[in-house]
Formats: sequence, C-alpha cells, structure tokens
Amino acid sequence: MRCQILHESRYRLRVRLTGIKGNPEAADLLYEYLLKNKNISSVSVSERTGDAVIVHNGSRSDAVSALAAFDPSENRDLISGPSSRRLSREYEEKLVVHIVKRGLGRLFLPVSVRNVIRTVRAVKFVKPGLLAILKGKLEVSVLDALTIGISILRSDFDTAADIMFLLGISEILEEWTHKKSVDDLARSMSLNIDRVWIRTPEGTEVSARVSEVKEGDLVVIRQSEVIPLDGILTEGELSVNQAAMTGESMPVHKGPDSYVYAGTVVEDGQGVFRVVKAAGSSRYDAIVRMIEDTEKLSSDSENRAAELADRLVPWCLGATALTYLFTRNTTRALSVLMVDFSCALKLTIPISVLSAMRQVTDDAIRVKGGKYLEIASGVDTIVFDKTGTLTCSVPRVAKVIAFGDNDPDEMLRLAACLEEHYPHSVATAVVKAAREKNLEHEERHTKVEYVVAHGIASSIDGQRCLIGSYHFVFEDEGCHIPEGEEEEFSSVPDEYSHLYLAIGGVLSAVVCIEDPVREEARSVIERLRALGITKIAMMTGDSQRTAAAVAKRLGIDEFKAEVLPADKADFIKSEHEKGRTVMMIGDGINDAPAMALADASAAISDGAAIAREIADITVMSDSLEGLVALRQVSDALMDRIRFNYGTIIGFNSTLIVLGMLGILTPNLAAYAHNFSTMALSLHSLTRLKTENLRS
Repeated sequence: MRCQILHESRYRLRVRLTGIKGNPEAADLLYEYLLKNKNISSVSVSERTGDAVIVHNGSRSDAVSALAAFDPSENRDLISGPSSRRLSREYEEKLVVHIVKRGLGRLFLPVSVRNVIRTVRAVKFVKPGLLAILKGKLEVSVLDALTIGISILRSDFDTAADIMFLLGISEILEEWTHKKSVDDLARSMSLNIDRVWIRTPEGTEVSARVSEVKEGDLVVIRQSEVIPLDGILTEGELSVNQAAMTGESMPVHKGPDSYVYAGTVVEDGQGVFRVVKAAGSSRYDAIVRMIEDTEKLSSDSENRAAELADRLVPWCLGATALTYLFTRNTTRALSVLMVDFSCALKLTIPISVLSAMRQVTDDAIRVKGGKYLEIASGVDTIVFDKTGTLTCSVPRVAKVIAFGDNDPDEMLRLAACLEEHYPHSVATAVVKAAREKNLEHEERHTKVEYVVAHGIASSIDGQRCLIGSYHFVFEDEGCHIPEGEEEEFSSVPDEYSHLYLAIGGVLSAVVCIEDPVREEARSVIERLRALGITKIAMMTGDSQRTAAAVAKRLGIDEFKAEVLPADKADFIKSEHEKGRTVMMIGDGINDAPAMALADASAAISDGAAIAREIADITVMSDSLEGLVALRQVSDALMDRIRFNYGTIIGFNSTLIVLGMLGILTPNLAAYAHNFSTMALSLHSLTRLKTENLRS
C-alpha cells in the first residue's frame, strides 16, 4: 500500500495511506496487521483522515516495509465479524440524528405540531411505567412515566420533551456500550486460533491456516487446545470444556460421531474431527448470540447504578407526597418530582465505561466487557507466569549438547519434529532454531502424546522418544545418562533453561534455551506497586535455581518453581481464602487453569490460543507496559464513577430541597437537573486522566 510520511521522530511515524480514509474495514485490518509486527509497539489508525500513528522500537525501515507490504485483500482473516469502527460510527450517527432532529423540530415545526408529536412520543415512556405499576413494582420506569405524564397533563410540553430527549440519549449510549462489549468479546474469541493440523489422506499431519480449512477436512485436536471449528469427532475421545458456549460447568465427554463446537477447550484426550463449518462470519455470529444470552458484560458499577435508580424511586415519590402533604402546594410537589436521579445514573455510568473501553483499546488492550475494568482496579495480587510473560515471548535456542555420539543438528531436527505439534514459546523456539539451520524433517514419529507441564512422548523407529523437563525425563520416565558422560552432563551451563531429549531410555541431547527477562519487566512491577498492587508473585515450571534468579532480579515478593498447572490454580485458591483479589497473567497452556480461577486474567497476544481464549484481558502489544496502562485506566474509571455518583446524589438532593422550599419552580428544577445530567455526560466522554494515580 502506498503511503506518505507526514511527520516522524526517533520512535514515531505519522503516515497517510491510500484506501484507508472513509473505509472502517480497511482501518481495522491495518490496525490488526501492524500490531502483529514485533517491531511495532503501538498503533492508532483514523479512517476519517486516513492517517496512522505508529510507535516502533527504533527500526524505522521495518515499520515502513510493513506498511508497504500491507494489502487489505490478503489480510481479511485478521478480523472476524463486522467492523468495530463501523459499529462506533453507526452509534455516533444515531446520536447526531437524535440531537439534530430535536434542533430542527424546535426551529421549523409550529408549537402545536411539536406538542402533538411530544404527546404521541410520551406513550412510549408512559406505557412501561403503567405496566410496572400493574405488576406492583416501583421502578425507574414509573418515575419516568409520572414526570413525563404529569408534564404533558400540565401542558408543560418543553419539560416533557427535555426528559424524553435525555432518556433517548441514554438508550442509545446503553445500547452502544453493550454492543461494543459484545463485539470486543466476540472478536477476541474469534481471533485466537491461527493455524491447525490437518490429517491428509496419506495419514500425515500438515499445518494450515484456519482460513484455508474447508468443510470435510480432518483436523487433529489435542489436550489443552481450543477447538478451532465446528465438526464431528471421527477418532478418539475427548473431555471438552464447553462453558464458553453452553454455560455447562463440567467438562463434557465426546466420543466418535459427537458434535464439537468451535471455541471450546479440550481438557483431556486427543482426536480427529471432520469440519462441518469452515471459518467465517458464522463463528462470529454464533459467539455474539451466545454472549447476548448471558449477563456477564455489565460492570458492577453499571448494575449498581441501575439498582440504585430503582431503589430511589420510592424515596422520590415519598418526598413528592410529603411535600404536597405538608405544603398543599402542587407546584412544590412537582418541583420535587421533576428531579429524576435515574436519567443521570443510567446515562453517565455507561458513558464512563464506554470511554474507558475505547481508551484501553487505544493502548492496544482488549477487555472482554466493562466488568473486567472494574475488577482490574480492585486487584491487590498479581500472579505472573515466568516463561513468555516476565521473560521474552520469543526464547531462543542457545546450543544443543549431544550425548552418546549423536549429532547435535540431528538432535535439533528431531526435537523440532516433536515440538512443532504444540503451542508453547519454548516449543516455538526449538522449531525456529531448526528452520534457521534449514533442518527440514519428515514425520518419523508415531502418535504424539503431550503430558501437560512435563513434556512430549512418542515413538521413533520402535523406540520411545521423550523431550521435556528433568523431572519428566529422568524421574518419571527413568531415563539415564550414557555411561562415561556423567561429567559432561554435570557441566551443562546453569544460566540456561534445559530441554532433555531421550531415545530408548537414554539421554540423547540437552537443548539449552536462552530466556532473557523482558527489559521493561522490573519497571512495570515497580509501577504496579506504586498503583496499589501489594503482592506480586511468580509461578513457573522452571528450576528452583532459575526461578530464584529471576525473582531476585525483578523484586518478586513470592515465587514457586517446578510447579504443575494444578499448583498454580491451588495458589490462586489460597490467595482467595486470604480475601485477596487476584489477577493471573500468562501466555501458555500451563496457565489456563489458574487463569480460569482468577478474579481477572490477562494473556499476552502471541501466547497459546487457549490462554487468550480464557483470558478476560489481552495485551495486544509485545510489552508488559499495557498492564500499567490497564491499571491506570481502571483506577481512573472508578474515580470518575465515584465522582459521578457523588455529584448526582449531592446536586439532585440539593434540587429536591430547593423544590420543597419553593425556591425552584418545576421548570427550573427540570432544566437544572437536565443541565447537570448533560454536563456530567459530556465530562464522562472525555479521556480519562491516568497520570500520578496512587503514586
């Protein structure tokens, strides 16, 4: 794609691209495309101007090359469902139309015509209130019906119109907030699987992009993987967690001829299924329907605002009745009735949440609903996985030490042959190292068995082949070091993490993995502490020695080494028993059980699909800095919500008192109430200030 550089500094480019202006879909594709580039840390794309602001890591040429190579038609599988930008534009246009219609009506329609229209429109608001009264309920709709109905009966059409206008804006913004939450969640669930293993007619396994899979293809699925497409199981038996799609709390057994759903997780077993629905919008639409049948998206603050608005209805009615009882003054009573808490509460809280969700999106963070922003503000304990989270997401193979007269390159070739079947950062490092040495391999092994948090077992030329941790290879499987090579084994460098490869019960090689700590990790931990996190822990399956070194370097409060997935989950449970609110941050299969148990969970964008599927929050950039931005925005959101609560209750209570005293007329009370609601709503739309929070 052609582009023009408008401005640049050392780490920042502002460019104008052809084909982006006025095209929300292309803007969304460009945003997703650039975020996948390891050399780009953050991106902002405007479809209104056709401009993009790119922050890179100093490699300007890589950023420019990425822009030049971008082709929307070749990257359509980067997003599922409709454009999120088009959704936002749709609701922005609804708001504009709502406001313009009111303005044009006031300017050009005669008063008599306007009053007829207002009376007809009032039916929409009065009817729900009457139905609530018939059911014996005092809800916000009753108060809305009374204020609008009495205003119409008193021929105070302007006041009725003002209230209906604000309620209309409230409805649009509530719907916008909900749709955006659903869209963000569905999109994140739809994008989590990039490649699958297809069983060929010859019986071999071939890696393919999900978008290339056709109906009728046979797809191999293994333990702890996310099922990528709908299908019929043809081989094997699975225990599948379908909670994300059906709400079932317990895993469901799947045997041959059972239907398996895209987006569900294999907790145990492995098998092959025949695809019945290829990738496409049907997956997105199915998730949207599933989400809309649940009540998981609204934040507690939004729910509390709605509940508080309902609880205040009897008090407002009581204050109105008492005013009339003691003063016998209808005007004073109506002045009290005109002050409606519900408008401001129902309007400002969803706006605040929507504003915060848009802001974290700008910071390359995806949040599955406003409730998780609120939880993030209350977190006091963060548990980090080590490998791929606190350390670099792309560990490297430093060297391969061969034993028993084996060739190091052949051992690396074999290790890559086994590891390529499983999504983990260390496995990816092994496969990449073999590829860089042009060590192509044939599928020499038989069925591959993955033992979670331990390693991989298979059979080659009739001999059992193992690759994994020391505990797995030597203690669980009883392998031994070749005779006479004990000294060489003891001299394997300690500064590396180790993968042990054994064939026929004898150690064949040690793959040394460099896993450097992220440059920003210590700074992020210090800043999270300054933002109110009181405990930071680290869980890892790595050795005690390696874990201790990383914990000391980063200033971790507590760490546990050589742990299994169940141990991580048990740690989360123990923290809950202490009354702590926990966020788990990970990127791999081993982190999934703990992430599911945590109050909130976050995944790194290039981690395993299952981690991103379960996570409530996904950091799209390859940096932990997003966690600081998340905490700052969530804290600022809660500060704004508390400010809104206090202002609404305080100001409206003052209006009620002034109305009781006869200082405010019904018209003035209504206008003062409506003005404060609009002012708070406009304030809630502004960008949240995140500087110096809790510092």
